[in-house]
Amino acid sequence: MTAPPSLPKFRQQSILAVLMACSLLIWLDNTVLSTTLETLADPVRGLGANPGQLQWATGSYTLAFATLMFTAGALGDRFGHRTVFFSGLVIFAGSSLWAAYASDAGELIAARAAMGVGSALITPANLAILMWTFTGPARTAAIGIFSTPAGVGMAAGPVLAGYLLDHFWWGSVFLINVPVAALALVGLAVLVPNFRSPTLRPLDCAGMLLSISGLVALAYGLIRAGQVALWSRADVWAPIIVGLALLALFVLAELRIKVPSFDPRLLAQRTFGGGNAALGLLLFAVAAITFYNAFYLQGALGFSPMKAGLANIPTALGALAGAPLGSRLVRRLSLRPVAVPALTVAALTMGGYGFLGLQTPPVWIEILLLIQGLSIGMVIGPVMAALISTLPLEQAGAGSAVTNTVRQTGSVIGIAIGGTIMSIVYRRAIEPSLEDVPGPVRDQARVSAEQARHVAAAIHQPTLAQAADDAFIHAMHVGAGWIAVIALLGAAVLLITLPAAGKKGPTPEPAYEEPRSSEARAAQEPQSVMESDR
Repeated sequence: MTAPPSLPKFRQQSILAVLMACSLLIWLDNTVLSTTLETLADPVRGLGANPGQLQWATGSYTLAFATLMFTAGALGDRFGHRTVFFSGLVIFAGSSLWAAYASDAGELIAARAAMGVGSALITPANLAILMWTFTGPARTAAIGIFSTPAGVGMAAGPVLAGYLLDHFWWGSVFLINVPVAALALVGLAVLVPNFRSPTLRPLDCAGMLLSISGLVALAYGLIRAGQVALWSRADVWAPIIVGLALLALFVLAELRIKVPSFDPRLLAQRTFGGGNAALGLLLFAVAAITFYNAFYLQGALGFSPMKAGLANIPTALGALAGAPLGSRLVRRLSLRPVAVPALTVAALTMGGYGFLGLQTPPVWIEILLLIQGLSIGMVIGPVMAALISTLPLEQAGAGSAVTNTVRQTGSVIGIAIGGTIMSIVYRRAIEPSLEDVPGPVRDQARVSAEQARHVAAAIHQPTLAQAADDAFIHAMHVGAGWIAVIALLGAAVLLITLPAAGKKGPTPEPAYEEPRSSEARAAQEPQSVMESDR
């Protein structure tokens, strides 16, 4: 078994362009939906989706992504990474088309879950093809260039979604995926060899089924609590208990098999486990506060989708600046004195939503979002790089699977719990204003502030719309307080588990270095089988 032959430089660059286009596609899709949530909740311009359905529209994608991504790597080893990548793009494009023309919220949720399946197949294959295509210093440079679509997607996604929503119907935000995917499919077929590892990892079917069913049951129970506003009902606590039990079985099953796709043993390591726990808590908070922000800007403040997209640019710019700034500070000071204060500041900015209201000047919102993006950027990149660097090279793939799964799971649970808190508090706050309102109107106004504003306009009751706005602001304040506590807990975990500044701790380093000899290069390069791409 030999290392893959070196490809011509032009072909390497062309492959990198295809991979970056696909990465941009995933990042755009991750950001455009948050701008679309308010429109989807509108009974006239959207689907009239209630908060629980919107939570599932966001969470079903992330859930499928989180639970299938570590299985996708094994599929790539077995069938070839290009084959898996190609299949993922076809699924992603087809389900995007399905989502664009969904006739109701249930259909949209199903389409979003299918999109998550496609993303899960694309993401590991994307990185694997990058690793096989480049070697030595060229690989390190390619990895740096490969990270740029994340920032572009974060900044451009909300603005692009805002433009489309202002000029077209809501489904147009999903149609933008189709032509990009079509071009990427051509590039894959023409340019990319079908790299695959000669060492096949077993498919972890039991782990996949347990993780999916456990997370679905847990998320269902948490979201259902927000819909019925009671935790004592069997359809709330029973799914939560079943979900936790299934996830416990998932961990036990992964501990028993020889080559687990998700290795829980890695989480027992102090720095790696603590860092992942902190990242999971941070992504929990980010997902929840992003969910709130979408309804605050477009619903309570009445921003157009385009204006809301522009308003979110400071978050993306802050994250773009924060990642390299955090890395430079870590090299000078070590990780803990950088990551802990940055995560604390991020938590405080999330708590800062508790001071926003209907009359808050936009400039204060922009400053808050800029600081939030900057502080989050200073945490995620340096912590992830440091965590992977604590592991031996042969465990880097397993560690990456654990880290990505924990992050995506944190996002799923954050959307579920954050949305549930908002729904419960809103319903209790709006109730006193509905005493003299007719029954059908009362039932619709209880669902969400979006539904209340719509029915208030239909029956010419501006006081009801004002009451809905006030109830939403109160719910956002309460939810923001809890979200800030969760993020502060993440900062506390980092403080406890990361090495002190004076000790030799993990520092982010390039994952691969140029070997000093041809013999060392042959020993260090991953071995693969490269099928003919003709």
